[in-house]
Amino acid sequence: MKLSDINTPVSAVKGVGPAMIKQLARLNIFTVGDLLQYYPRKYEDRTRKIPLKDFNTEGIFNKIHTIAQITGHEWFGYGNMKTLKLHINDGTAAATLVCFNRPFMENAYPAGAIAAVTGKFEIKYNTLQSSSFDITKLAENGSLDDYKNQMPPDSRVIPIYALTEGLTQKKLGTAISNALKQYAKGLEDELDPEILKKRNLLSKQEAVTKIHQPENLAEAEMARKTLAFEELFFFQKKILERADKRGKSQIDINGKDVSSDKSDSAVTNNCQLSPAQKALVDALPFSLTEDQKKVIDEMNIEIDRGYKERNDILVSENPVCTKPPFTMARLLQGDVGSGKTLVALILALRIKDYGGQCAVMAPTEILAKQHAETAAKLLGPLGISVAFMSGSLKSSGRTRVLKALKEGQIDLIIGTHALFSADVVYKDLQLAVIDEQHRFGVMQREAIIAKGRKAEKAAGGDKKTYTFEPHLLMMSATPIPQTLAMTIFGDLDVSVIKTKPVGRKEITTYLVKEGNEQNAYNFVRNELSQGRQAYFVYPAIGEAEDADDFVLTGDGKENARGLKSATAAFEKLSKNIFPGIKCALLHGKVGEEEQEKILKGFQSGEIQILAATTVIEVGVDVPNATCIVIEGADHFGLSQLHQLRGRVGRSSLQSYCFLVYSNRITETGIERMKALRTSTDGFVLAEQDLKIRGPGEINGTLQAGALEFSVADVVRDKEMLMEARQEALLNLQSQ
Repeated sequence: MKLSDINTPVSAVKGVGPAMIKQLARLNIFTVGDLLQYYPRKYEDRTRKIPLKDFNTEGIFNKIHTIAQITGHEWFGYGNMKTLKLHINDGTAAATLVCFNRPFMENAYPAGAIAAVTGKFEIKYNTLQSSSFDITKLAENGSLDDYKNQMPPDSRVIPIYALTEGLTQKKLGTAISNALKQYAKGLEDELDPEILKKRNLLSKQEAVTKIHQPENLAEAEMARKTLAFEELFFFQKKILERADKRGKSQIDINGKDVSSDKSDSAVTNNCQLSPAQKALVDALPFSLTEDQKKVIDEMNIEIDRGYKERNDILVSENPVCTKPPFTMARLLQGDVGSGKTLVALILALRIKDYGGQCAVMAPTEILAKQHAETAAKLLGPLGISVAFMSGSLKSSGRTRVLKALKEGQIDLIIGTHALFSADVVYKDLQLAVIDEQHRFGVMQREAIIAKGRKAEKAAGGDKKTYTFEPHLLMMSATPIPQTLAMTIFGDLDVSVIKTKPVGRKEITTYLVKEGNEQNAYNFVRNELSQGRQAYFVYPAIGEAEDADDFVLTGDGKENARGLKSATAAFEKLSKNIFPGIKCALLHGKVGEEEQEKILKGFQSGEIQILAATTVIEVGVDVPNATCIVIEGADHFGLSQLHQLRGRVGRSSLQSYCFLVYSNRITETGIERMKALRTSTDGFVLAEQDLKIRGPGEINGTLQAGALEFSVADVVRDKEMLMEARQEALLNLQSQ
């Protein structure tokens, strides 16, 4: 049986009771197959003993795994805050275990007891100590000499999983171990035996077992490699199949169309704007850039071709077209502020000319609302009916929109994922536009396309049924390096807008070390005095109690990761740093009505400073804002910093970005800061980001939503991706 076919409820696993079933459901684990495919996010290597003397203040050996003796107890604090300390010595050095909320350990670990201790240690108050540790008693008393050559128990590679409230590593690990014993035997290989042998990969059964229970880190990596290659192989195979279906039948391993018979879509600069398109372009107070003109031309030709072939099938008694009509499928890459949204609106007019509807899907309500307002302002005077839809739309308004959409009274609808809800029916959806495409998964993209997919009979003699699909335009302001774009989006045509609107100035970026922020504040104050506005961005809403399982909770000056929180910083910002200046705070936990009120206040100029989390990363366009101060900048990825910086520089005014970084910045963080200071070109930064990122640090845009992989990572596994593509191509050619 294939792993994905094991649909037995997770309740069948030994030790998984009602409470755990609910906990696993929060992790989207419902079946045994789901559980076995819930892979570790990292590993802790306990295969060697690390005594206290090997602690290194540089953090190389800040993990300790040793056998020690309890040498004494100590209490500090008062009342409810009274806390126990266990003093230990493993024969190489002494240390202290701080036992927060564990007073029972005084009796459980008396002086003289021998215990195995594993934990993360640090020098604090001139003492080597740990407050995050595992301890297991080996004896009530005895001599350390008896354990000199003995390894601590549980000296193995420990898988670490992402958790949810109430679920511990131990409970989850036990459940997965039981599932492996009950169901892993006899798992079928999903890759051909020839590929497994050629690429030196494990069998599926071995890979699944060893990724959860490796003997060493090398085994874990081998299992990861096998499962990653399998994911990439089937992903590439699907892309190549879609490319073949779209007529890109001759594809090389890089995803490039090498066929000699080029379609009309390869021709540019020969397509005229429709009357409605021309009316909009003529009404604009600025000229389109050359890149905008080029991509509009490319896509107009493809939309025309699709309509011509569709019309031929449905109207002509002797259709020339004998296969499903061509549909556009493009990725439009354009830097922040390059005018991608305007391109989409111009294309919507072409669709309107052909009697069809257009849907524009954005990842956040803020961005969707802004697009809807822009569309209504630009297209309303041309007689285009524009509507907005989100999950928060009130039922009465939603009912009216749904009715109008089904009857074809709405030409363009803009919204969030609500656009593909079950009750949404389009009369004739001919173009689906997905903005910030990396925020949506493959299934979400398929869901919006499915809303426009329909079967119709041809007018010809045989009355053959054809399936029609809407054109697809995916847009991204986070440029993808060309080497990856060709491989990841091999079934799409890629259009690029590099030029910015005339009159825009380069944003000046300054690096500010934590502690020197006053210089940045003074600069912002001067800009505000000239009637300008500013953003202050923070990496967290409030305090996090657990650094490993980071959650945004209540207010606090610093969370466990040392990140400045927006709630605490706003208090100081509004009262102490900029008294008398109208400030507002915006983050994901602010209610919808309050969010809208704050944004309108900032857009009107009533609010001069907007303090926020990354909720403003996309969808906030205020031309009068000339300064953005990003606190804790070294905790953001390069692409995200570039997106945030793009909130300013949206007019002819000179704009500035201040990146405030911590004293604990890493070498990688320094490289990011330097890259941002020296370039404002998103395409250059995308390539730089690819070079800078390392294994274990990949949490960026590509992985966040564009690709839904469990194990593989398109940045780290770039070479494997190309190998998998080659195997997938050979596999398809042999069929």
